Amino acid sequence: MSHVTHFVGIDIAKHTLEVAVRPTNQQLSLAYDDAGLQQLLRTLPPPETCLIVVEATGGYQRRVVAELLTAGHLVAVANPRQVRDFARVHNILAKTDSIDARVIARFGQEVELRLVSKLAGKHEELAQLVTRRRQLVELRTSEKNRRETITSKPVKKSVQHVIDVLTKEITRLDKQLLAFVENDDDWNQTARIVSSVPGVGPVVSATLVAELPELGQLNRQEICALVGLAPYNRDSGRWSGQRSIWGGRKTVRSALYMAAVSAVRCNPVIRAMSKRLRKSGKPFKVMITACMRKLLVILNTMVRTKTHWTPAAVH
Repeated sequence: MSHVTHFVGIDIAKHTLEVAVRPTNQQLSLAYDDAGLQQLLRTLPPPETCLIVVEATGGYQRRVVAELLTAGHLVAVANPRQVRDFARVHNILAKTDSIDARVIARFGQEVELRLVSKLAGKHEELAQLVTRRRQLVELRTSEKNRRETITSKPVKKSVQHVIDVLTKEITRLDKQLLAFVENDDDWNQTARIVSSVPGVGPVVSATLVAELPELGQLNRQEICALVGLAPYNRDSGRWSGQRSIWGGRKTVRSALYMAAVSAVRCNPVIRAMSKRLRKSGKPFKVMITACMRKLLVILNTMVRTKTHWTPAAVH
């Protein structure tokens, strides 16, 4: 990005946007509404000349990112924990919206970040459907857990009614997700490739299509690091610490976990790997994480080469 001359950090809150620009040190506060977004677009340097960095803030960043991408800007979404660690390294301990914006801008200038690709409106809608389904499943799980401790018949009946309603809504969303994927040629092709792997069902396929569009575009090390399945060393001198995964996309990992649990039973490659690891005395958590990583690498290769599942090809 040699043509980038400005780095913009935007701290996003529910009702406000705090903007900082480097190296001009320009800073402004805007309302997070239509007028504020229009003023932001008018204030920013020309597209392609600046890198704009925002933090992942539980969904508040989506509208800002969409507006910036539509206007042709280069945008990166940073992990808030990494930005905070960066601030501590530079002895920036105070924390306000204006300070955070300046830190985010500096983070974008000094750290190499992955740019956000411009997602079509349909892709964003698919991602929100996947998110909504996950929310409903979590609510249903909470209600099921609550039902186990209830002794009052009227209360238990009420809880069961909510469970039935949630189940009906989840089923309806499953049909919508399937229709969304089937109506797009690229998504449908990716989903068919992914779901050809034993252990990977339609919900996992839709989750990968919606929340891991980089699948098939990166090498095995990059895709594992992106999802948060790359093991990191913890060594010092003669001491060798336990390797562990860190960061990445939690929602994708959750989907891969369910797929790996299923694959351990029905996928010959993953089942053989799990048996080998358990025989060597590895704990379940280590075994299932390794199986998740193996499954992700297999899926990444298949999508990149546009080939369906063949066990012989992954040995």
